[in-house]
Amino acid sequence: MSEAPWLSGLNEKQKEAVIHGADPLLILAGAGSGKTRVVTSRIAWMVAEKGFDAPSILAVTFTNRAAAEMRERVTALHPRAEGAMIRTFHSFGAWLLRRNASAIGLSPNFSIYDDDDQVSLLAQVLEGVPRKELRLWAHRISRAKDEGLGPEDDLSSFSHDPSFPEVYQAYEKRLRDIGNADFGDLIRLPLLLLRQRPEIKKRIQQRFKAVLVDEYQDTNVAQYLLLKELVGPETWVGVVGDDDQSIYRFRGAEVENILTFPDSFKGTQVVKLEQNYRSTGCILDIASAVVSHNTGRLGKTLWTDGAAGEKAVVAYLDNHDDEAQWCANLVDADGDFGNTAILYRTNAQSRAFETHFRKRDIPYRIVGTVSFYQREEVKDVLAYLCFLSNPKDEIAFRRIANKPARGLGKTSLERLSVFALRDFQGDFLASCRENLLKGRAAKATTFLAELSDRYQNAEFEHLGFLVQDLVEESGLLSHYREVDRVENTKRTENLEELVTAASEYPSSPQGLAAFLELVELDQAVLEEEEEDENRVTLITMHNTKGLEFDRVIITGLEDGLFPRGEDASDEEELEEERRLFYVAITRARKTLAFTSCRRRMIWGRYRDSLPSLFLKELPEDSVRVEGAPTSRFSSNDPWRPGVRLYHEEYGVGVVQKRLSNGGSHPAILVQFESGRSATLLPEFSSHQMEMLGSVENDWS
Repeated sequence: MSEAPWLSGLNEKQKEAVIHGADPLLILAGAGSGKTRVVTSRIAWMVAEKGFDAPSILAVTFTNRAAAEMRERVTALHPRAEGAMIRTFHSFGAWLLRRNASAIGLSPNFSIYDDDDQVSLLAQVLEGVPRKELRLWAHRISRAKDEGLGPEDDLSSFSHDPSFPEVYQAYEKRLRDIGNADFGDLIRLPLLLLRQRPEIKKRIQQRFKAVLVDEYQDTNVAQYLLLKELVGPETWVGVVGDDDQSIYRFRGAEVENILTFPDSFKGTQVVKLEQNYRSTGCILDIASAVVSHNTGRLGKTLWTDGAAGEKAVVAYLDNHDDEAQWCANLVDADGDFGNTAILYRTNAQSRAFETHFRKRDIPYRIVGTVSFYQREEVKDVLAYLCFLSNPKDEIAFRRIANKPARGLGKTSLERLSVFALRDFQGDFLASCRENLLKGRAAKATTFLAELSDRYQNAEFEHLGFLVQDLVEESGLLSHYREVDRVENTKRTENLEELVTAASEYPSSPQGLAAFLELVELDQAVLEEEEEDENRVTLITMHNTKGLEFDRVIITGLEDGLFPRGEDASDEEELEEERRLFYVAITRARKTLAFTSCRRRMIWGRYRDSLPSLFLKELPEDSVRVEGAPTSRFSSNDPWRPGVRLYHEEYGVGVVQKRLSNGGSHPAILVQFESGRSATLLPEFSSHQMEMLGSVENDWS
C-alpha cells in the first residue's frame, strides 16, 4: 500500500513534524532541509487525516511569493486543503481589520499608507520641517509599531528626543482623523483589537483551530505578540524557522522570538530538520563549524547522505582589483556563468566586479539593486562631474542644481534655463555667474558657480581626490549620511567606492573626460547584455536568502568589512554577522570559495586589512589555501602600503605597494602629493625619508 502524497518521500524527522499532534510545535529547519514541503504536508495531513476544515487553518509567511507557492503546493497535495488561509502577516492583519474595522475606529475601506505617504502626512503635522527630518520621524514611528508600542508607551529606546511621543501622538491623531492606517498598523491594530475586545478574540480563536508561522526567526515583537493573542487553549500552534538564519535585526526581527518559543508556549516539542538536500558534505561541515561559535542558538548540525564534495578555496589576494580578477579567472575557466554567484557584504563592492567582468566580456546580473553607476547617489556625483566637464549639459545641471536642496525651485530653474539658452549660448555656469535671480535662488546659483570654479585649476593627486572633495563641498556626503541614518542604508559607501573608481585617472580635464566616457561605455555594454541568461550573479549576502547556486564565491572577508566594524564589542551584532556568513555558505550546492584582501582602497587611499576572524573558524581539513594571510606588520616591515612619508626631494607621499625587483633589496612604490610616483629603495634612501605614520590612523 503506497503512502499518502503528504507523507511520500519524507525522511523520518520530516514525518515526525508533519504528524505531530496538538501540543505546540517548533520545527528547527536547517538550510536546504525541505521546510516548505513539511509545512504544506502538515496542512494537507490536518485536512485529510485529522478532520480540520481547511478554512480553520491559518498559515502566515513573509512574502506574497512564498504564500502563493505554499497555496499551490498544499492544493497539489490534497484538493480539499485549498481553502486554508495562507497569507503574509500584513495581509492577514488587513483582512482582520477590514472585517472588524468599526471596533477599532476605522472604515472598512481604509487606505494603507506606505513610507512615502507617512512622510507626506508628517509634513502636514510638522509644517516647515525638512523632508529628511520627516523621514527620520517616520522611521522611528515605524520601529515603535514593530515593537507593538503606541505614543503613550515608553519610547526612550527609539529616540532620546523628548518630543518624539508628542510627534508620534500628533501623527496618530491625523492618521485616525482621516480614517487610514499605515503598514505598521496592520500588525499593531489587530493586536490592540484582540486585546481590547475579548468577544472578537474569542471568535477569531474559534475560527482558526490551527495557526502555522513560516520563517519564524524573522518575526518582530509585534508579530510575536499578535501570535500570542491568536492562540487559544485549543489552538494547534506550530512555527517553522532557523535561528541560525536570523539576519534581519536591522528591520526589527527579533531572534529571541524563536529562541524562547518553548518558554512562551508550554509543552512545546522541538523537531530538528538537519538532513540537507542541497549542499555537499564539505560545505555543510564548514557551515556547521562556523555557526557553532554562536552562543545564542538552539543548536543543530547539518548533514547529508550525498557526496563529500571538493574542498573550499580560501584565496588571499593583494587588493580589490586582484580579487575581481581572481573571480573572473575562476568563472571564465569553464564558462559556467549562470550557476555562479559572487557574494559581498555591501552593495559598493559590486563596482570592481562590474568593471573587470565587462573588460573580460563576462556577462553578469546585479540582484537586489541596480548597476553601480545607475545608483541614485552615484548618478548625482556623475551629474556634477558632467557639469564640470561641460557647463552646457542641461540634464546634468537640472539634476544637481537643487540637490541637496538649496532653494532653487522649479520656477527659478526655468528662468535660469531661459537666461542660459537666450543670453549665454546654453552655458549654465555662465548664467549662474551672472547671478540673475533673487533671494535664496541667487545664493544657490552663486554657490554652484563658486563650486565649479573651485575645480577649474585645482591640483589633486588624482581624480579620486577631486571627487572626494566635490562630494564633501557639494553637500552630497552630508545629505546621504542623513539618508543612511534615517533609512538604514549604506549609500555613502557607494560614494566612497566612486572615489576609488575615479582614483585610477589623473586630475585633469582629460582624465575627467576619460572617466566619464568609461562610465557611459560601461552602461552601453550592460544594456546589450541584459538578454543573456547565462550570467554570473552579483549579490549581497542578505539578498541571497532563499536562493542557491552550484558555485558560490564569498568575497571581502576582512575585519571591518565582514564582520562589519561599527561596534566590535556588540556580541549580538557579531553573532548576527556570523549567521549571515552561515546563510552565505549554505547557498552553495557544489563548490565554495572565499577571498580576502591584504588592502582595500578607502576614499582614494589604500588601507591595510587583516583577514576576517570568520576565516579562522573554518575547519582546516575542509579548505585549501591560495596565497598567504597578512598579520599585523612588525617593526621589520616599516614601509608597508598605506604608510605616509616625507622625502627631501619629492615631498609628502603614501606607500602604494612593495615591489618584487628580483634582488635582495626591497623596493616600494610611492605616490606623492605633487602627482609624481617614484620607486624607492628604503635601504639606501632612509637618510632622505621620514615616516609620518599610517594613513589607516587618519580614518575613524
